[in-house]
Amino acid sequence: MSEASNRREFLLKTAATFAAVGAVAACGGGDSVSPAQFAYGVASGDPLADRVILWTHAKIPGSNAAVPLTWEVASDSSFKTIVSTGKVETLEANAFTAKVDATGLAAGNTYFYRFRDAADSVSPVGTTRTLPTTSITSLKLAVFSCSLYSEGFFNVYAQAVKSDALFALHLGDYIYEYGSDPAKYGSKDAAALGRVAVPANDIVSLADYRARYAQYRSDPDLQALHAKMPWITIWDDHEFANNAYVGGAENHTPATQGDWTTRKTLAARAYHEWLPIRTPDASNLLKIYRRFDFGKLLSLHMLDTRIEGRDRQYDNFGDADGGIARYVAGLTPNATGVPPDAGRRMMSTAQQTWLTNGLGASDATWQVLDNQDIMARMWLPASVLQAQASATAAPTEANVNAVGSAISAYLGAKATRAAAGSAALTPTQAALLNPKTNPTLPYNLDAWDGYPMQRDALLTTVKTLKKNLVVLSGDSHNGWFSNLTTLAGVKVGVEFAVSSVTSTGFESVGLGALAPSLDGSALVPQLGTSAIGAGLGLVDDLNYADTHRRGYLLMSITSTSVKGEYVFVDTVKSKTYATSVGKTITVAAPAVPGDMGAITYA
Repeated sequence: MSEASNRREFLLKTAATFAAVGAVAACGGGDSVSPAQFAYGVASGDPLADRVILWTHAKIPGSNAAVPLTWEVASDSSFKTIVSTGKVETLEANAFTAKVDATGLAAGNTYFYRFRDAADSVSPVGTTRTLPTTSITSLKLAVFSCSLYSEGFFNVYAQAVKSDALFALHLGDYIYEYGSDPAKYGSKDAAALGRVAVPANDIVSLADYRARYAQYRSDPDLQALHAKMPWITIWDDHEFANNAYVGGAENHTPATQGDWTTRKTLAARAYHEWLPIRTPDASNLLKIYRRFDFGKLLSLHMLDTRIEGRDRQYDNFGDADGGIARYVAGLTPNATGVPPDAGRRMMSTAQQTWLTNGLGASDATWQVLDNQDIMARMWLPASVLQAQASATAAPTEANVNAVGSAISAYLGAKATRAAAGSAALTPTQAALLNPKTNPTLPYNLDAWDGYPMQRDALLTTVKTLKKNLVVLSGDSHNGWFSNLTTLAGVKVGVEFAVSSVTSTGFESVGLGALAPSLDGSALVPQLGTSAIGAGLGLVDDLNYADTHRRGYLLMSITSTSVKGEYVFVDTVKSKTYATSVGKTITVAAPAVPGDMGAITYA
């Protein structure tokens, strides 16, 4: 039997045993109390130096009665030394979920926690940790994004349970809103895998969102990872609807799905019910940006670049060119010399001010921004984009071959320049590398590329503050490592973008083999290993890409370096899987704060 199967069997037997013990206890007294079931395990999150959020779900089968619970935090797994305890109850009004802020804990410590009902039915035991206040020498984080239940098994979560990470970061798309129609994204194999979405429709109502969270939280691998370590989470669009923004979403139709603000509010309520998140503002569940300080090692800034302040995407207007004309116009200065895009937002002015103030006040070695979308400039040459557009519109053999030819010509020009200088370029090659004759354009206007002026303002601020910047990003379903540069080309920091837990990436549209061309590693046979990280791919700022595997990031952080390991599983279609590390990338702390440190690849 596989380790994963053993874990699922253990969880099921444990739950059954607890239920049986509770039933016996209930029968022994004069006043019988029916035992509750803890069907979705336990979780902890949003740790601070003296407290942490604890979560569970407890319900008496066949009853909607409130379930009084006692929660306990102990310094030992046998609960001989209980350091914090209290009362809470689960209510029908909260979908029988319970969250408590367990206080009175010591900084930088590991604890065990559990819940117990009146019938002495006991939840599974979870492990959690508080944040340090003194100097720490190292820290390991597991980073996740885009976990689509119907697409496949959560093998990535199962693998992370075996890691030595101390905290989990989830960058959004914890659930997906799509219904079970096999034609929907990610549902083709759902029936065969036993992972058909519940409910069958796209989720819109509060009951819909709650049911979808319950289905995801029933997964034993997800339960195991929640119980293993505290989580720090942010949402992206699919916790609401695809390509969401403040005023709507691509996958929201008011005529059939009602008012967007109502749907958004209900989705946020369900998120706060089912995730172990400390709500920054109880009067505004749509505000989730917050900060966590790990001693003097790093400040972790959790952003909301999706729901809180985002303007409508350029590519969400149905334009034939996918919004590129709007994008170009947005960057073109008007009569007063100001680009129209300057007023467009990924985040509100309030959040940007909060972030700027936090960056300025922090004296940590590393400033880590966690956000939903790719921040780096993912700009591709127009010659390749045009060839790809033609092949997509008319996938003839000639058009498909033309894409390969366009890529080869562009990379060949870069290789020639790198090996022999610009003087060695042919006129055709020189034209390919001239931004006036062959401009580079973004391929994804839902990412930060669609909001270039606010990104530029943020990066310029970081550079002015002389901070060591690392950005962690999700959403794209592929693995990326990039330089972060301003529109003027100034290097400010680096970005590690994580692949997905299950959601398909470039490979689902036939582009899984594109990575070596994107990051320039295709030129290693010609130029040697110096081609890696040299900006010789189709995307100038991209140093590493994986466009066909699912996985997570294991981040190891010290005062002298930040190391990211791209951990991949070879399948999500079977519970039997193998793992590998695609690339290990280490960024050294610069000698002068705010400069770029040396980067090594292994």
